[in-house]
Amino acid sequence: MKKATDFRYNTGETKVPWAAVGENYNASDLMEIIRFLMQGKGEEYEQACQAVYEQVKKLDAVSTPPGKLTTGAQVEAAEEACNKYLGTSSSTFVTNATSGFEIAYKYANLKEGDEVIVPAITFVATMAYPLAVGAKLVFADVDPVTINMNPADVARKITPNTKMIVPVHIGGYPVDLDPIMELARKHNILVLEDAAHAFGAMYKGKKVGTIGDFAAFSFHEVKNITSFGEGGIATTNIPGFESDMKRARFLGLDFSAPIKNWLYNITPIPGKEKPFVALNYSPTEIQGLGLKLQVARNEEIIAKRRASAEYLNSRLAENDAIIPQDLGNEDIKPTFHLYLLQIDPDKAGGDIQLLKKKLEEKGVTNIPHFGPLYRFKVVSDMGYDADEIAKTCPVCEEVFYRRFTHLPLYGLTDEQLEFMADAILESVAEMQQGK
Repeated sequence: MKKATDFRYNTGETKVPWAAVGENYNASDLMEIIRFLMQGKGEEYEQACQAVYEQVKKLDAVSTPPGKLTTGAQVEAAEEACNKYLGTSSSTFVTNATSGFEIAYKYANLKEGDEVIVPAITFVATMAYPLAVGAKLVFADVDPVTINMNPADVARKITPNTKMIVPVHIGGYPVDLDPIMELARKHNILVLEDAAHAFGAMYKGKKVGTIGDFAAFSFHEVKNITSFGEGGIATTNIPGFESDMKRARFLGLDFSAPIKNWLYNITPIPGKEKPFVALNYSPTEIQGLGLKLQVARNEEIIAKRRASAEYLNSRLAENDAIIPQDLGNEDIKPTFHLYLLQIDPDKAGGDIQLLKKKLEEKGVTNIPHFGPLYRFKVVSDMGYDADEIAKTCPVCEEVFYRRFTHLPLYGLTDEQLEFMADAILESVAEMQQGK
């Protein structure tokens, strides 16, 4: 007799089990997954695939399928690995960073009329939930060096209606959090760290994502590490909320006081002022396994990215019109998710738009992360005046349109890094010569 593995059918030992997984994957399915993860062409590739398939069929004959495919032992192991790495105890694996943000916003009981301070430059996910519930977005200007939220501008824009501040560690470079946390404590405001780019970054001896009241990391496919394409880790420093955050991940299931003749109860999640209703942000076991494996090599990944950034800095120092990536210091340790390339337009003989065009023509992909949030139609259609907001964010306007772009730091050979550095230097030289 087998033991059931899914809580919904946890009947203990039984002669007639109710399997938690409705349809298992077989050897042919697994082979297609292998082909997807290890793609190739040609006779040699097909021969290797056939040889693997023969072995997979043998394995299939002597193995049993997993008893659970969602939110089980592998997800727990990934959370434990993240806790150990981050130095926290609250890591909760969710479908993506955006869902982690939503739990934090719901805890804040965010509603129409409440204000949320977000940086003028970030990914749309940072502002999606406040915009959806009718909260007022207040856009903080950015620091001209890091492109992160400027704490001084945050201080200017706090009002009695400010409910949350959301610093975003753009490109994995830590925001200056001390002044933001000081402002938040002074005004009883919650801080949500958008640490989507920053898994492994350090701020004054602490891992980013463990300093604010809430944080969420992204493991989307483009991030330094991934959990098979999607996924996120949410953390919290709210006393007593760790177990509630786990319930907030899956509909508020509560085993402590089940209703009559049933396995569990569904209870609301305690918020800052009143409870809220949980939704479903459950990840899969495969994602948990993938994240656990990649967390184990995150420091090695960051080191490789840093080495690439150091090389670019050494090369780009040849032209003082180019402002290279800040590599951090003893207090600030970035993840180098992106390489921040800036120029001085006056010295360069043109702005970043011209440089971007030249780099694209030379075959160098570059993308400034991200467009000013207040310029999107979804914001203007909600009643915001982009031009009026722009007046309150002059640095954002200057750096986005005239000064910065981002470069890739991963998956590049030494030859590609050299080509990219050469292309940047050549392009800026052309601009200076009026070409």
